[in-house]
Amino acid sequence: MSSTQTLYRGGPILTMDDTRPEAEAVLTEGERIVAVGNETELRQRLAPGAAEVDLRGRTMLPAFIDPHGHFPDPGFIRLFRVDLAPPPRGDCTDIETALARLAARAAQTPEGDWVMGVLFDNTSVAERRMPTLAELDRVSTVHPVWVLHASGHNGVGNSLALETRGIGPDTLAPPGGRFARDPETGTLTGLVEGLSAMGSLGDTDFLIDRPRFWQGFAACRDEYLAHGVTFAQNAWATRTMLDHFNSLEAGTDPGIDLMLLPSGEQEPALSQGPGAIAWRAGKYFTLGPRKLFTDGAFQLQTAWLSAPYYRPSDPAAPCGMPYARPEALSADVARLHGMGFQIHCHCNGDAGTDMFLDAVEAALAGHPRADHRHTVIHGQVLRDDQLARMARLGVTVSFFSAHIHYWGDRHFDTFLGPDRARRISPAASAARHGVRFTLHNDASVTPTRPLHLAHCAANRKTASGRVLGEEERISAMAALRAQTIDAAWQVFQERERGSIEPGKQADFAVLDGNPLTCPEALADLSVLRTVRRGKTVFEATGTSGYRPERLSCTE
Repeated sequence: MSSTQTLYRGGPILTMDDTRPEAEAVLTEGERIVAVGNETELRQRLAPGAAEVDLRGRTMLPAFIDPHGHFPDPGFIRLFRVDLAPPPRGDCTDIETALARLAARAAQTPEGDWVMGVLFDNTSVAERRMPTLAELDRVSTVHPVWVLHASGHNGVGNSLALETRGIGPDTLAPPGGRFARDPETGTLTGLVEGLSAMGSLGDTDFLIDRPRFWQGFAACRDEYLAHGVTFAQNAWATRTMLDHFNSLEAGTDPGIDLMLLPSGEQEPALSQGPGAIAWRAGKYFTLGPRKLFTDGAFQLQTAWLSAPYYRPSDPAAPCGMPYARPEALSADVARLHGMGFQIHCHCNGDAGTDMFLDAVEAALAGHPRADHRHTVIHGQVLRDDQLARMARLGVTVSFFSAHIHYWGDRHFDTFLGPDRARRISPAASAARHGVRFTLHNDASVTPTRPLHLAHCAANRKTASGRVLGEEERISAMAALRAQTIDAAWQVFQERERGSIEPGKQADFAVLDGNPLTCPEALADLSVLRTVRRGKTVFEATGTSGYRPERLSCTE
């Protein structure tokens, strides 16, 4: 007699359930957890033919949840774009290297087709600047060439790219955007700043047709599963991107579960009226909060601060820039809140956060609503008064703690200066004020690596090894909860996933060591097995042997 039951036992099981933080064994049936507890008791419930998974001393916890990212953009980068990431992520250290890689791709690309470079970071290459239009014209004059910054908040094009997008010498930039010009000649430099100015050039669906979408989807899915992530996000879904997701064939399991956050500007037309989307993608893809923006990125000094940057790059805008006018943002928040939507709002700088909190407070005054869970995304430099206000308003936050590793040294010496840099992604302060938080990688800005992300929040070390704000460290358990049960809660999924409890989806990650015994080495741990909906969907090669040296940092 066959059975769909599986018993997991033989290693530490971290449940993220406050009523039972650890367990000896877990019993699943089909896609669901049916029992958690004592191994002997659970064995009495086994049906003939039930499977068993011996953890062999390894640690099992709920599968990771991505609280903010742009799935499947990492897959698009891997398959279709030119990777220009600098250290510590990649090896593009100067502009000439970037130009050579773009030229190599142009040589393999049919004339007239686009060549797109991504993940370029002006703050990390030798020249400390973006390429210019003239340099990209050297790459090709018969291909539109576009280089998108690692933050996704600006890019630079060659002459043909700008011409193709209708950007010329007399084109006026929209609010919140800029077409950079040479200060002496007034000619375009090719740099396009801000989401409003980039338009389609800044979208994750740029140059992606239906076949490429599903190819990139598969590549991104496999990467996420290999790192224990079974529930991910696309946190800026255009109508085109939603249509791609909505093309999933009925009854098809895509291999990963997703929450899709439509851009807020699409409402109410997206969900009401004759043009409303007919959502049919089924149980695997869920439409979630609506997404808004208040400002830009620290690397470009377009995140909007209440006090000037430590070393301002633009004397005319020493505090950065807002992406929206306060009255426009307030209207957007009021509209979406009044329609019953949860709102996730990109707020990097504290001035950007103030604008969003003002809008939320006004919306709540007009339409009181309990447990809305509106969320500040990034919240890099939240002040204590803002955290206290967020607690009062019921606003939560998702911290981009990977910034500590990738750009922490730049924050310390250029963007924020020593004092503000020590408070970047202030998770401990959020906890002290009673603000529930999550952690994210914002893939593809930084790669989805939950264990490394937990390491960033627990240890707060920059790429050079500097500790940024020891007082803002959190425990390994808090960092793991922020990517499991807290991440589920933040998007109203806590009854479905995020902890190992009866009735919830059987999604697990098995690690080669216990993260609680050695928090200073979280980044050294690996995912050996990922279980989604009761089935093993990833298993690392060469993992059959027992490795006791990974059980703690002292063995």
